[in-house]
Amino acid sequence: MIENYNDFIKLLKSLDYRPKLLLHACCAPCSSHTILLLKEYFDITIFYSNDNIYPEAEYQKRLNEITNFCKKISDDIKVIYDEYNEDDFNNAIKGYENFGERSLRCYQCYNLRMEKTAKKAKELNFDYFTTTLSISPYKVTKWINEIGYMLEEKYNIKYLFSDFKKENGYQHSIELSQKYCLYRQNYCGCKYSLRERNEKDDRIKEENNC
Repeated sequence: MIENYNDFIKLLKSLDYRPKLLLHACCAPCSSHTILLLKEYFDITIFYSNDNIYPEAEYQKRLNEITNFCKKISDDIKVIYDEYNEDDFNNAIKGYENFGERSLRCYQCYNLRMEKTAKKAKELNFDYFTTTLSISPYKVTKWINEIGYMLEEKYNIKYLFSDFKKENGYQHSIELSQKYCLYRQNYCGCKYSLRERNEKDDRIKEENNC
């Protein structure tokens, strides 16, 4: 089990073949740095599974953006996706709706999307699965890897350690977003994070007498 970024890099450099990786992706900006880092070592397929995203039009917008981004950078990266099912998200976070960002609500959301990824990776005979979620400074990387290794054991499919904000990964994703003119959303994705973002913006306006 890999537990830190340095050992993750050592693993990449030690690979003597190109494993098949199913990479869960939440959006094009978060995926940009991660894909460019991993495509040198893995045959990547993107798995877009994000029932948390609200509204459905936003889900489709982010899916289109990541699909177009992958076409720009490589002919070899495929994008597959789940059908949108908001009920799965609502059931997963039931009771935690008002807990706020970086809370158990988010833990349950990570788990929902990563478990769907692990199942799909097992079904399609991938060598590894992982997620782009850890590139965000707003996500709890410890939880992401904890969930990943639990799913590795549950489904007997290798989990690739994830901490893609390291080595200025988040900043690089911002630069890549500018370079490729990527749509960069201003909230995580769910209706609760959208509400919290709007409430924060309203407080700032009030403080600034706007």
